[in-house]
Order: sequence, then structure tokens, then C-alpha cells
Amino acid sequence: MDMVQSIGTASDHIMAALVAGLEIEFDRSAGKALAERFLEAEESDFLWDARAGERWLGAYEGFGSDDEELDRIAIWGRLDGCWFMAIMLVDGEGMPQGTIAHRVCGSRKSAQHAMAEAR
Repeated sequence: MDMVQSIGTASDHIMAALVAGLEIEFDRSAGKALAERFLEAEESDFLWDARAGERWLGAYEGFGSDDEELDRIAIWGRLDGCWFMAIMLVDGEGMPQGTIAHRVCGSRKSAQHAMAEAR
């Protein structure tokens, strides 16, 4: 029997596991605070991994003269119990390199709508 889980549910489980592991390593009172710090520090990776949908917005024409080409991609998903929409910078390997915008949405539908409206 196969078990299917939504990405949002899986990301909630990942956050719960992260908090539980940090509570074991440090102490119960520090687990949630440390998890939030991890989430802030690695926001792009967490958002990218928690995405449920994406839409290519175009090439990123940033500042600087490096040879790396990045794309702007709008995503929506659910992370830590909250629906979100974000605009990400993604390299040619499909790896997130930064977050341009991040907005918490009240529902799945509003997150999808925000992604569809992103420019």
C-alpha cells in the first residue's frame, strides 16, 4: 500500500521533526526558537523545498558582472502551517539562490492567486 502526502503536510512534519531534534539536543525551551532561526537563515531552501507549484517569470537581470544566469520563479506552498507565495532566484541546476519576495497568505487559494499575479 502506498501512502501519499501533500507537500504542505510533509513540510509541517519536517518542521516538527526539526523542533523535536533541537529539543533533544539542547532543551525543550530552546527547540522552537532555534528552529525559527534555522528557518530564517535558510529561508530560500525551506521555501523552495515546500513549494507545491511554480511559475517561471523570466531571467533575472541583477546587478554585477558574474557569469551566473538566474531565473525568477514564483512559487506557492505551505511551510510550518502557513500558506505562502514567494519569488525566488533559481540557478540553472534548479537550486534556489535567494528570495526576492515572500508573503504569507491566508489560504491555499490566495497563495495560488498571488503566484498567478506575480510579475
